[in-house]
Amino acid sequence: MAVIRWDPFRDLISIQERMNRLFDQTLTRTREEGALAVSSWTPAVDIYETEDCIVLKAELPGLNTNDVDIQIEDNTLILKGERRIEGGVKEENYLRMERAYGAFQRAFSLPTLIQHEKVRAVFKDGVLEVTLPKAEEAKPKQVKIEVK
Repeated sequence: MAVIRWDPFRDLISIQERMNRLFDQTLTRTREEGALAVSSWTPAVDIYETEDCIVLKAELPGLNTNDVDIQIEDNTLILKGERRIEGGVKEENYLRMERAYGAFQRAFSLPTLIQHEKVRAVFKDGVLEVTLPKAEEAKPKQVKIEVK
């Protein structure tokens, strides 16, 4: 069984992210433009941790690399971008518009120090995968026991 170091702030960060999501959903306003509703949106994100890195996967269908910006500031990953309404189709020709468009911004507190220079982002099939390698001092260390 592996020993996991307890971090009391990890639960607080999780609660903070849930509260931020709740307020984002509550305060998001839909404005009517003619018969079509255009609202802001928030892409779905999964974040998981391995022994060597933290991985973020975000669903960004219909976007390309020019539409997305990734920044890391003070151990916080900031993901922002914009999904624009496709050109070529007039607004009055839409019968139904259910996909959300507009700008988005999400910020995630990272639970450990990372190696900024080794962060890698890959965009494939509408999914952005950001790999954040942990700093050496943040990785668990195995202590060898000597027998005397």
